Amino acid sequence: MSEGCEPPPPSQEILLERVRGLEREVERLTAELSRREGGGKKRDREGEEKPRTPKSDGGKEQPDGKREGGGQQAVEEGAGSETGGVQNGAQDCGGHTPRSRKKSSQAREFDFGAHPRRHVALRLSYHGWAYQGFACQENTGNTVEARLFEALLKTRLIADRQTSNYHRCGRTDKGVSAFSQVVSIDLRSTQFGGGLGVTPPSCSSKNVSNSAELPYVKILNRVLPEDIRVLDWAPVNTGFSARFDCQSRTYRYYFPRGALDVPLMKTAAKRYEGTHDFRNLCKMDVGNGVLQFQRTILSADITPVRSSCDPSDDPYDLFVFEVTGLAFLYHQVRCMMAVLLLIGQKLEAPEIIDQLLDVENNPRKPQYSMAVDFPLVLYDCCFEGVSWQGGDSELSHSVLSRLQQQWTELTVKTELVRDMIRGLHSAGHSSTPLSSLLEGSRPRQYRPLLERPCCESLESRIDHFVKRGRLERGESEEGGAVIHRGKKAKHTDS
Repeated sequence: MSEGCEPPPPSQEILLERVRGLEREVERLTAELSRREGGGKKRDREGEEKPRTPKSDGGKEQPDGKREGGGQQAVEEGAGSETGGVQNGAQDCGGHTPRSRKKSSQAREFDFGAHPRRHVALRLSYHGWAYQGFACQENTGNTVEARLFEALLKTRLIADRQTSNYHRCGRTDKGVSAFSQVVSIDLRSTQFGGGLGVTPPSCSSKNVSNSAELPYVKILNRVLPEDIRVLDWAPVNTGFSARFDCQSRTYRYYFPRGALDVPLMKTAAKRYEGTHDFRNLCKMDVGNGVLQFQRTILSADITPVRSSCDPSDDPYDLFVFEVTGLAFLYHQVRCMMAVLLLIGQKLEAPEIIDQLLDVENNPRKPQYSMAVDFPLVLYDCCFEGVSWQGGDSELSHSVLSRLQQQWTELTVKTELVRDMIRGLHSAGHSSTPLSSLLEGSRPRQYRPLLERPCCESLESRIDHFVKRGRLERGESEEGGAVIHRGKKAKHTDS
């Protein structure tokens, strides 16, 4: 055949033979597919090679180059493995099949009883703006405490919450942040030789010398969200409680000057100091057994955030209400701040604080809205004899670096908005009242606190929860009437 000439077309007989060959190949492949889908049953097909009987070793090579027997089982058992499902009995990098690896991982359950436990205090900081509060709640998992326990369980520092001897110092509300929240808890330890707060393992008799303690701060911060950080830890004695051994708690509430009379507010804040019944300045949590509302305030003051020698009346200057007490009631600080804001607007006189603290003449709380949540922070919790141990310098740098990044972003945005406000003022748009700088709704006509409808009295709330079984009446040893928590009371551990 000369170069460049096309070959003659094949004859009809040749084409028919090719078609028959393709049909036979299709039948063979169909039979092979049916055999595999049917669990390796033998099927005789015309032109098909009879498969070899599967061996018991779960994966011998077959004549068609495939594996059968244990291959399908290996796929099913290894589908959820870290390798994404190694098929047909193939080995992983360690020389183990997925099946044997899964069995070994199931048998290797973590034995907390083989490790010492150590009672420690953890100091946390968190931005509470994105959370529904600190404490765990039945109706939501979006709490700081829930994230903390997720991290503790993931890192196997605890077996479960119920056996962890856990207490919290403060129970911050939705949107409230903390610079120094403290919890106490039993964590897994390396101190087989004992030490402060160490409980030796129950099932180990070996004599092991102490090694360096686990880096609790680093371990937890690796798995916690970035807006929740562990700052320090401290070994404490086994009877230590972050709730009951706290000497004092300090809260801060930030607010702008606006049109407020800040000096008048500063003077009025001093009226909170001392031991008083704060039932008119909190939310009465009677259903959880809180029946005593006397609390001691050690100090209450209002100061500028940035001290300056030059006096200023800039409405955008920030101030902070700082209050320190032995303990606080539910929503107490936000109610105290709400009254101070009314005084600063000159809607109430400073004497209103004395009147609200006089529960003999005013036993029922007037209805009023508490201050908004996000400017409030649990600033400090004080303990005696606790030696805090921070993380390494690299970890401290990463926490500080993250906070500096947040500060930069928020400060730049603040100044951007401030420039917009200046631009509107310079263009003559200055009719907006400075009261807009205060958060919360404001009624058109103000009604004095003591002229408003009142909430239920303490006695009425007690009767309500006795009927519901949350509280029970009883008698003291002296024969007097006492109220205690009933069988249906909600569980609170701090």
